[in-house]
Amino acid sequence: MDDIILEMRRITKTFPGVTALQDVSLAVRRGEIHAICGENGAGKSTLMKVLSGVHPTGSYDGEIVFDGRPVHFRGIRDSESHGIVIIHQELALVPHLSIAENIFLGNERRGLGGLIDWNRANADAADLLASVGLHENPVTPVIQLGVGKQQLVEIAKALSKKVRLLILDEPTAALNDVDSAHLLDLLRRLRERGITCILISHKLNEVTAIADSTTVIRDGRTVETLAMASGAVVQERIIRGMVGRDLDSFYPDRALSPGEEVLRIENWSVRHPTQDRLVVDGVSLDVRAGEVVGIAGLMGAGRTELAMSVFGRSYGRDVRGRLFVRGREVRAHTVAQAIGHGIAYVTEDRKRFGLNLIDDVRRNVSAAALGRLARLGWVNGNEEIEVAERSRREMNIKTTSVMAVVGKLSGGNQQKVVLSKWLFTSPDVLILDEPTRGIDVGAKFEIYTIVNRLVAAGKAVILISSELPELLGMCDRIYTLAAGRITGQVPVAEATQEYLMDLMTKDKERVG
Repeated sequence: MDDIILEMRRITKTFPGVTALQDVSLAVRRGEIHAICGENGAGKSTLMKVLSGVHPTGSYDGEIVFDGRPVHFRGIRDSESHGIVIIHQELALVPHLSIAENIFLGNERRGLGGLIDWNRANADAADLLASVGLHENPVTPVIQLGVGKQQLVEIAKALSKKVRLLILDEPTAALNDVDSAHLLDLLRRLRERGITCILISHKLNEVTAIADSTTVIRDGRTVETLAMASGAVVQERIIRGMVGRDLDSFYPDRALSPGEEVLRIENWSVRHPTQDRLVVDGVSLDVRAGEVVGIAGLMGAGRTELAMSVFGRSYGRDVRGRLFVRGREVRAHTVAQAIGHGIAYVTEDRKRFGLNLIDDVRRNVSAAALGRLARLGWVNGNEEIEVAERSRREMNIKTTSVMAVVGKLSGGNQQKVVLSKWLFTSPDVLILDEPTRGIDVGAKFEIYTIVNRLVAAGKAVILISSELPELLGMCDRIYTLAAGRITGQVPVAEATQEYLMDLMTKDKERVG
């Protein structure tokens, strides 16, 4: 078994009232990329926290064998001393420290008298950055880097610890296609250097493209491990293992029956909040009842900036243009005014802006429309619970109680809570910004079904997504944005990924 670097045998991990892992076993070969797939809440991240010492020895049952020997990790330092390094989905970088300071934080390069040798630290950091293909000055503050480059800094930090087994938890969830492709190429180079990688990902196209083996986990148990080298394992095969059934289609069928115009934006322009430049430049678009309208664009195209500025001018300055709801021009200079006019916005970052993670499901669901539950200034607690329970049933939110803390839920269930919050405001138009980012295919299908239910009830939906197949599968029309301008409008029946990408890289308007 010299080719096996890691075995996890019959791992069982429980939390109060919940069994997160039950007799999970897997074996990882030396120098391979081993993917772990499963629905949100299946236990993938918990298993990796057991491996990396976040959940220390004694807090779980089972055995970990690394490089042929049983190991017992009391914390992250113990696992790192063996060359096991984990990069979590939420990056653990200090934004106002430099790249070099982040790479060697806790592992400082010291010189005479125990003082930090900054020349050595910066030189070593530069070598590490070159090894991951990041050409940045080591003294650059991390806050000045995009998410893709920050991910590379995390990998450089792992390499500084003489990593032998690198664990990446959803490394491309927040990356665009270009940064994702660059990261996957880096993982291939690390494999060539003999570094073993464990990859947790919901992006099954990436799994089938890069993984040597894939272990599927469902409901806290190991289902199977698939050999990927033959090329015979397709996404549908992995999905069947993840959800226990075939998904007949990635996108549920929906009949197109648009009604009257619900929202129209005319000549909308927005300036950057701190820089003297337009991030949205003369955009005009419309959406009708019973219609899903997509917005496609590369990173920096202005998609989120457009959505947030329409939603009560919650982004930017010097916002100009005209906004019409059901044919009547309205003022929506605050979020409260936007909600009052029937506009709701589901943010792309549910953890920072969409939810109060330390509060329960009940209060998160009611947060945007507390006035509906108030009597003489007091919230009716019983009615609040009833509203949350109704959302839990209708949205299939998997939680034992609406009193459960939202931060403890899986990503897919958190997203359903965000949707519930805004649906409680009874909006006429719902703007969804990357609504399926970081959630598994089963939860995606549920959210797509919810969207179809909304438009069938006469709601208008604007869908912003970085995944072109998602836009093609869910939308009726698609607008493309580039550098803050509309560069095209395409009926989905005439759209292809290639044509959309062509429009997304144009610098002048082309309306089809």
